[in-house]
Amino acid sequence: MPTANYPTSLDTTSTQVTPSSTTDLDASGYEHDQVHGAASTALIALETKLGISAAPAASASNNAFLEHSSGGTTGWTNTLTGATIAGATLSGAIVGADQIMSAVVHKDYSETVYAGGDTGATPTIDEANGNTQSWTLNNNATFALPADSGLQAGTALTLILTQDGTGSRTGAFQVNSATTNVKWAGGTAPTLTTTASRADIVCFVTFDGGATPTWYGFVAGQDFQ
Repeated sequence: MPTANYPTSLDTTSTQVTPSSTTDLDASGYEHDQVHGAASTALIALETKLGISAAPAASASNNAFLEHSSGGTTGWTNTLTGATIAGATLSGAIVGADQIMSAVVHKDYSETVYAGGDTGATPTIDEANGNTQSWTLNNNATFALPADSGLQAGTALTLILTQDGTGSRTGAFQVNSATTNVKWAGGTAPTLTTTASRADIVCFVTFDGGATPTWYGFVAGQDFQ
């Protein structure tokens, strides 16, 4: 029998021995042997199924599961790697941590729409809030587009910009306090609709990302009313 709480290798019939009539306490060769024989067989089968873990389940974190490594060894983990998920239903948020998902077919999906509220004079656009954002122009606003080391190449933004009840608010777009890295067709930035309560939709995409990105802007539509 194992001498420690957790064996270092899978038990076999030599370590989980089935007693014989000569080793049976009552020498009947039946009940005592049968009980111990069944228990030994069950232990071997259980270890073969679950492997050998260096830690008990009580020490594992919440939602942990046994993961096989090699040689019949398993360990408690919260990280699923190298597995194929044949089908699942998500019941909570998933954080992708900027990892790649390939060959994905999306159906019936939507984007988070972040309500930025009033712009003030210097609104900052943070893609982490959502790639689609709505803002109300309550001042002449200079938008600071995202520029940081975590900005991924291929990031796209859609800004829904609505004049407040007063109107006549202007809008400009910068990267790192300069307009040089915001590119427009023909080299000319659009003039936002200034009529009160009217809206424009302006889109941006960056192909390089990072702390000094170039953003390409285009107008999806203006003077929505």
